[in-house]
Parts: sequence; structure tokens; C-alpha cells
Amino acid sequence: MKKILPILVLTALVLPMVILAQHDLPDLPHNVNLFTMLATIANYLFWILLAVSIIVIVYAGILFVTASGNTEQVEKARGIILYAVIGIIVAMLAYGIRTFLLSMIPTP
Repeated sequence: MKKILPILVLTALVLPMVILAQHDLPDLPHNVNLFTMLATIANYLFWILLAVSIIVIVYAGILFVTASGNTEQVEKARGIILYAVIGIIVAMLAYGIRTFLLSMIPTP
């Protein structure tokens, strides 16, 4: 698992660039608001973190089911699920704070 995770992360980061290299990119807008751009990035990060947390929970569930009475593996699976749920809670809190802060900024 330790060798697969960096490969998956690198693939996820490089694959969009490879796909977009095939197409002409549209013109970038000239009047980009920094707060809107940061909010969009935060939104993407939220959904990525949520997807990764769900994948980790499924992995921990598989560990839990295949434990076969091995208490060490059951405890490992419980710890993984606990940290994944904490990650989901932190992501939701960050998303809520982002939404609150964006509502405080006046739009032109």
C-alpha cells in the first residue's frame, strides 16, 4: 500500500495534463477575482478529500471483514475508519468556514 499510494497520487495529478494536452485551451478570462478562484480550488479540494475518505473507509471495511478474528487487524481497521471520519468532519467544517467567509465578502 505504501508504494501504490504515491503512484496513484502522481497519476491523479499528471493525468489531467496529459488529457488537456490533446485539446486547445480556451482563452483565460481577464477579470478573475482572487477570492472566487481560491473558493473554486477549495471546492475541488473538498470533493477530492471527501472521495479519498470514502475510499479509505471502504479499504478499512475490507480490512475489518477479512480480519478473521485477528484483533490487531480489527483495531487497525477501526483506527483507519476513525481517522477517515475525522477527515470528513474537518473537510465539512472547512467547507462551511469557506462558505461563511465568502458570504461576508461583497460582490462587485
